[in-house]
Amino acid sequence: MKPEIHPAIREVVFQDTVSGAQYRVLSTVKTEQSVKLEGKDYPLVKVDVSSASHPFFTGTQRIMDTAGRVEKFGNKYGKAVGGVTELMKKKPAAAAVAAPTAPTEPPTK
Repeated sequence: MKPEIHPAIREVVFQDTVSGAQYRVLSTVKTEQSVKLEGKDYPLVKVDVSSASHPFFTGTQRIMDTAGRVEKFGNKYGKAVGGVTELMKKKPAAAAVAAPTAPTEPPTK
């Protein structure tokens, strides 16, 4: 390998912002923050999701407010047709479907 072209590998602490879990790993990531762990200073990288807070690994699920989303959509786009219920009742325009034609025979000479 060519010298001085690869980034330096060092121990870095990744911290989950939701659960507070910290993981010390080897990484080349650059960061301005640092944290003291086990009496030694390490560069700190904050992450939103890790195995300590991800629903797949923790077995917990978050309930989404789907009813609120439908109402929000209706308020934004349903005014022209009178609300969400009217928007849902409105049927799409019938597409003009051409009647199938009988296959034509090639012209004879």
